[in-house]
Amino acid sequence: MPAKTYRLGVFVELRKRLQTGLIIVGKDLTTNPGDVSVTGGDSCLNIRTPSKSLSLALPAGVTLEQGSCIPTPAGQSCGDELHFRLRITVSKGPGPEASDSVTEKLRAKRTYCFYCQSCMTRLLEDREFKRVLPLPNGNWNALVDDWCCHPDPFANRKLLPRADDCLLGDSFFLLTRDGSCEQTLAEEGCIYLCLCYFQKTCRRLALVSCQCCSSVVGEAVSPETLRLYITQVVVEPAEGDGNPEPPLSRSVFLERTIAARLLELSSSLSTFHFSVQTPDGKPFLLLWMLNGDSVVASVPETCDEAERSPGPAAASSCDPSLRAARALKLLYTACSHPGPQQ
Repeated sequence: MPAKTYRLGVFVELRKRLQTGLIIVGKDLTTNPGDVSVTGGDSCLNIRTPSKSLSLALPAGVTLEQGSCIPTPAGQSCGDELHFRLRITVSKGPGPEASDSVTEKLRAKRTYCFYCQSCMTRLLEDREFKRVLPLPNGNWNALVDDWCCHPDPFANRKLLPRADDCLLGDSFFLLTRDGSCEQTLAEEGCIYLCLCYFQKTCRRLALVSCQCCSSVVGEAVSPETLRLYITQVVVEPAEGDGNPEPPLSRSVFLERTIAARLLELSSSLSTFHFSVQTPDGKPFLLLWMLNGDSVVASVPETCDEAERSPGPAAASSCDPSLRAARALKLLYTACSHPGPQQ
């Protein structure tokens, strides 16, 4: 059986705010820019070459400006691909764009269920919060010391929720235990984390895991308070038949959750610089968000050597059903020092 080969097919990036777009076509499909035809429809982008035809579904309200797609010199100077620039029109929908951020979906006086993301076991059932409040962001204790003339009243105190509160952190929910926790959650042995590797300060950490699959879902801040990580739990309204939606794969869930949280924080705080930290507070990854208005699709050129023949039959046999998706463009760098274990 011939081995499959993977080459560049078609890459599309549309910028909704700038109303521009870029199309990159691999020269395995064609070497002549004139052989590439790009047309648009109702929230659809059609790309045709002599050997392949693609139809991309675009987000609602995004359409190609007909006749705007032209080849660019960047593609002529590149040996492996052709570049095209185009313009798009973006019309606003009747309502706000749907968000994947669970912290934006939580509302006071509504009932929610919390599920383990790994096995979709219900951890907390029918929780109704009278208050859903965000916690202070960043190093707010240092700001109080710098700007206030009186001592920080919260210096040695924790911000803990009341019985019907849900406090929202950058990456966690802070809420009180209920009666169902004894049947669904297990508290592991305590460990001590050094909060800063150059200071001798430690924090007691009692991890909390799902009793069904043993996945860590958070930690016990106090005997009555839980900190649940947004990357480990799924929160859904307690409506309908009570069955959760089909679970996403782990990688897709993490991508959507982290991307939605970065976009939410950048919009609310007007900041585009983030750090990802270990549980002991040591940063190991720095992120800069370059833009959040991109819509992208990437189609690798995948075919068997025996199937590489021109003509409509070969082209139609490789036609995939594709959808362009919203994406964040990030710049990142690792903070860890290089070493033998890196």
